Amino acid sequence: MKKVGLYFGTFNPIHSGHLIIGNHMVEFSDLDEVWFVITPQSPFKTKKSLLDNQHRYQMVLEATEAYDKLKPSRIEFNLPQPNYTVTTLAYLSEKYPNGYDFSLIMGEDNLKSFHKWKNYEVILENYSIHVYPRISDGKIAHQFLSHPKIFRVDDAPIMEISSTFIRKKHKEGKNIKPMLPPEVWKYMDEMNFYRN
Repeated sequence: MKKVGLYFGTFNPIHSGHLIIGNHMVEFSDLDEVWFVITPQSPFKTKKSLLDNQHRYQMVLEATEAYDKLKPSRIEFNLPQPNYTVTTLAYLSEKYPNGYDFSLIMGEDNLKSFHKWKNYEVILENYSIHVYPRISDGKIAHQFLSHPKIFRVDDAPIMEISSTFIRKKHKEGKNIKPMLPPEVWKYMDEMNFYRN
């Protein structure tokens, strides 16, 4: 049985922090692989700063190519919108009925609001959650602190790089190259992304 951690995000763009977290989760937990699940652009919300799905997929592909245990996933691109995590998990479980055990990867900050997610009880009943530390305010709901399906991955580096910061500073003409995998920087630069 292959244990796969699903790391959801817009990855707009994917940066070194995402790779460090994904790699840490696969190397220091019971996960065999981490799939970077790229959240599609919602047809109901056209966010100007969000790159086209295919470009974001390409950057994740370029960023993860050198890592055998890290994979890009565009599984949500073909699901009806608006989409919910519980729907994606059900779809993946149907698509891969044998040999795969799917898990959610989330930051501690997301765990604080997890009780607001659609059908969060169904997720917890059927899937485990691997949590990495984040600097954030607020308390984690008591029911999640010692839940048998929620695993804290200790000693994970706390990454305070954000895609929003990268886009903003790149637009201002700052050098953000060290925050990105070289392949992502090359693709971004060639395509002239996030400059306007």
